[in-house]
Amino acid sequence: MKRSRTGSNSARKTKPSERKSGKVYLVGAGPGDPDLITVKGLRILKAADTVLYDDLVPVQLLKETKAGAELIPVGKKPGVHSCPQEEINELIFKKAVPGKLVVRLKGGDPYVLGRGGEEAIYLQERGIRAETVPGISSAVAVPAYAGIPVTHRGVAASFAVVAGHGKKGEFELQVPDADTLVYLMCVSNLEEIIARIQDRETSEDIPCAVIENGTTKRERIIAGTLKNIVARAKRAGLKPPAVLIVGQVVKLRDRIKAAVNQVRNNKRMPEIKPGRAECSDCLRMLKAT
Repeated sequence: MKRSRTGSNSARKTKPSERKSGKVYLVGAGPGDPDLITVKGLRILKAADTVLYDDLVPVQLLKETKAGAELIPVGKKPGVHSCPQEEINELIFKKAVPGKLVVRLKGGDPYVLGRGGEEAIYLQERGIRAETVPGISSAVAVPAYAGIPVTHRGVAASFAVVAGHGKKGEFELQVPDADTLVYLMCVSNLEEIIARIQDRETSEDIPCAVIENGTTKRERIIAGTLKNIVARAKRAGLKPPAVLIVGQVVKLRDRIKAAVNQVRNNKRMPEIKPGRAECSDCLRMLKAT
């Protein structure tokens, strides 16, 4: 894979009439299982000349790129020096040369706590044609794969997606008023998140689940309540990426998983294991498109 570095100087804002450019697509890669990228997202990825990809993008998807495509890692990891967002913006801009198709491949959905909006605005201000291809967010897909619906009739009519951490000095942890709370990027601040929720709630028995590496073969589910979820997560050695779900819907997990397993045991539907090393049947079928 080719790796590129760029300086920290910002590119000059260019009027649309001053610069002819290539085309940029902000593509959501989905929550982890490579099968969960959209058909359109995969089609565009296969045609890309340059791909700038996040750390959480499945390696199987990178193997779907055409021969000679430039693959540039720009992901961020907690506690590890990584490419600042400003440099990512500038790098996308520089790669969007005439006749080239550039894909900014982002985990989940580009606009759900993914800073895709910042990239889109940066490009638009500099006259670069950009199109967004939505992806399946881990906020709903990770709970769903674990048997937890974020809404359920008679149990939860609303849910909120919340950032579990942010830039120091600019971030304030929020506890929205919703039946189900879903925290992304929750590992480093898990104890504080739970404490904030406890300050608002009258009961410590509200069900919780933390799901590590959701939708992949490395998935781990740690279930509990507000009272014990932090201790259980520490005991299990929870690591990112992980999603925290808080609410009564967590109680439905065993019933929903049992129903799915019953259907599989009756051979009414095949079991497809997520996150396999080789390309999935779905990806192979789409190669012909």
